[in-house]
Amino acid sequence: MLADLALVGFGHVGRRFVRLLDERRDRLAREHDLTWRVTGIATRRHGSVSDASGVDALAAARQVDAGGSLSAAAASRPDSSQAVIAALAASDAPLRVLVETTTLDITGARAALDHVRLALEAGCHVATANKGPAAFAYRELSDIAARNGRLFLFEGAVMDGVPVFNLVRETMPTVRIDGFRGVVNSTTNHILTALEDGLEYTPALAHMQAEGIAEADPSLDVDGWDAAAKAAALSNVWLDGEITPHDVERTGIGPDTAAWARAAAARGCRVRLVASARRGSRPAVRPVELPGDDLLAGVRGMANALILDTDSLGRVAISQLDGGLTQTAYALLSDLVTIRRRMSSTIR
Repeated sequence: MLADLALVGFGHVGRRFVRLLDERRDRLAREHDLTWRVTGIATRRHGSVSDASGVDALAAARQVDAGGSLSAAAASRPDSSQAVIAALAASDAPLRVLVETTTLDITGARAALDHVRLALEAGCHVATANKGPAAFAYRELSDIAARNGRLFLFEGAVMDGVPVFNLVRETMPTVRIDGFRGVVNSTTNHILTALEDGLEYTPALAHMQAEGIAEADPSLDVDGWDAAAKAAALSNVWLDGEITPHDVERTGIGPDTAAWARAAAARGCRVRLVASARRGSRPAVRPVELPGDDLLAGVRGMANALILDTDSLGRVAISQLDGGLTQTAYALLSDLVTIRRRMSSTIR
């Protein structure tokens, strides 16, 4: 079965995704009867390209890696994403999927929401690694998807490719989640681990920036916004919340956290930036001193973990020991396979 893909956003994750697709091409065809072609790519900084017969996505990735543009214009036209999505909607492929990987806009995720709405209303499925749509408008977008018989998936929004949403949706039927708490931001967790090991805050943050994990402006991470967006998405999906990241009580970390982290370590405890929520209560993101035997206290470096409180299974822990571009790109591939599986008998 052929899937036509339109990529809106073509940063590190988007480019790793097309390379991963190529690496798994044979397995996708053999194990899932799934072939694919990219019909359009739209970016904010590198222009756009579209071709109903297929775009050479690997060549496009190499072009962007080298600092080049995808079109004659140095910057994409304001309507390039809409044009790429419209072209996807006009395709006669059995599966038409928007792959949305723009960066999180914590003020309201307006651009990402527009992309997702447009695609769903045009009869396309959506797979996104952007946590904004689920964090700001999960109920609305899910309703649009249901009305149009399409899927809105976002496995890469929390804990990269670890299937936290798929795990609950596909393997825990009738289970009610009553709450969660977890370490869900890799940058702050790496910094806190470095602080308790004796490093100062500024060099710890600089190391994450040098590794490409923290942005040049790291405020989304260290001020707790990234974790708040993830907490909002988890609350909206699992706890029937209708909130945004701005409804999350939020405290980040900073240079003054260093002394606390080292003192806690000397006491046999650990400071972690914990995202938590209970059904019917306001989610929170804040640094918390945890006893050494707490599962979250043992989450070090780039690792993440979530503990779910459920009505039938008690507490369920999900841990990710390694995270990065490949894991996030894999989440998009996983969503694509999920779309293929779930729509195979209902293609219109």
